Amino acid sequence: MLRITIHDSPEGRTYKLEGKLAGAWVRELDECWRTSGQSGGAATTVDLSRVGYIDEVGKALLARMHAAGAVLKASGPLNKAIVDEIVRAGKVTVVIFAFLAIVAIGGLRAQEPKPESGPLRLNLREAVQMALRQNPQVQIANLSLAQSNEERKISRSGLLPQGSFQVFEREQRFNLEAFIGTRFPGTAQHAGPFETFQAGPLFSMPIFDLTLWRRWRASEAGVNAARAEAQNVREQIAALVVSQYLGTLRAAADVEAARSRVDLAQALYNQAADMQKSGVGTGLDTLRANVELQNERQRLITAETTQKTTLFGLSRLLNIDPTRPVELTDQVSFFETPAIQLDESLERAYSARPEMRALTYREQQAERLRQAASAERVPSLRLDGFWSYQGLKPSSVIPAYQYTATLNFPLFTSGRIGAEIARAEQEIKKVGQQRTETRNQIALEVKTAAAQLDAARHEVEVANMAVKLAREEVNQARDRFQAGVANNIEVITAQDALARANDNQIVALYRYNQARADLARATGQMENLYAK
Repeated sequence: MLRITIHDSPEGRTYKLEGKLAGAWVRELDECWRTSGQSGGAATTVDLSRVGYIDEVGKALLARMHAAGAVLKASGPLNKAIVDEIVRAGKVTVVIFAFLAIVAIGGLRAQEPKPESGPLRLNLREAVQMALRQNPQVQIANLSLAQSNEERKISRSGLLPQGSFQVFEREQRFNLEAFIGTRFPGTAQHAGPFETFQAGPLFSMPIFDLTLWRRWRASEAGVNAARAEAQNVREQIAALVVSQYLGTLRAAADVEAARSRVDLAQALYNQAADMQKSGVGTGLDTLRANVELQNERQRLITAETTQKTTLFGLSRLLNIDPTRPVELTDQVSFFETPAIQLDESLERAYSARPEMRALTYREQQAERLRQAASAERVPSLRLDGFWSYQGLKPSSVIPAYQYTATLNFPLFTSGRIGAEIARAEQEIKKVGQQRTETRNQIALEVKTAAAQLDAARHEVEVANMAVKLAREEVNQARDRFQAGVANNIEVITAQDALARANDNQIVALYRYNQARADLARATGQMENLYAK
């Protein structure tokens, strides 16, 4: 049997042991040491003066306590010998470990790259701004917009003069009989060989081509559509970052709540243990408190893991080095419920949502392509020509020029123009259906987000009141247990109620902040609200 008495004083904590440190009593000391809130340290002393026997498992536990900083006090030759052995082994282990650590660190300094300057500290606005600068999806959208700009320039170039400079020297010989169709008596069958030299500019320019003009106008609408689609990508990325950031804040709040519940469970366990030692409480009360303490520790581990994984997801959205830690600076604001300053009208959402603007420009583009296809039936006029020096050799050149005006009347295209017109009309109808679907989706999102925001605001009020009442319940149950009026079943029940109230409060706050973000996204004001 082993009796463990804990004395706390300004100088530290003392574990006074009486009996045998062997068998199951070693586990009892280990459990008491780990759950007492101070597992070792310079202010921890283990008094072995009244211990009659220590087995090998007990020696191993004392060695671990000594390695953690506990001071071992013993009387009697046997216990003193055990303590001296533990102290000497600890000194040798420390020396060896220090030597190996110095060697390892010295070797790794030259190999490991230097980390960036500390953790990356971000508030919500900075996180959104960073994502809009360097997220790969945003970069891809910007590149697509740049491509549309270049396509517009290509379409415009078809309306502008084209010029080039040509220099060539040609030697030719041809069959005169085949060229004329007969042979004249006394003439040779062939002509040549002779050289031809020419050097000068060539040019071409459309004078009137309605098809090229309307295709250029269609490319302008395509640029506007690409710009709106790029803005839509920015809104989507901002919404993802805000949601992930809020999820990380929720995980951090869960961790803080779990830690506070672990502290409360530890205090209640200590209270039950003290009452059991004083003869007021029972071992069952202590066991219940210990079970609740282990449950709260498990919840803390789960909450910490969730916080880490949400931070990893945020780093992925921000496209930063995954090895660099991220710290959020908006933990306090998560528990606030500021009013949202947004125009919640559907007309404002229809005009602000980039998806609607993109569809409007796509419809314009399809209409102009239909007009361009129709314009292919209209005659076109273009001017071509050249001015150059021509001659049989460079030394005999004279100025020469040629100007050609071509008026083209399309007569028969085998149904190509009709098919292009039909294809453009089908595209217009398809975009019109997409506009209807998008308008309905926007209306649903705005109404749903507004309803969820209003409900979340009331949920927060109810959850805050529930947390306040649950804390009062814990305090009253704890006082009743301390006074011996009731066992600690009431305390455990109150602890569970407080845990549920804390969870409900965090969920309600998360829903409120997420509903604000959803409403901003539904009305097309995500970047304006969170990034500016």
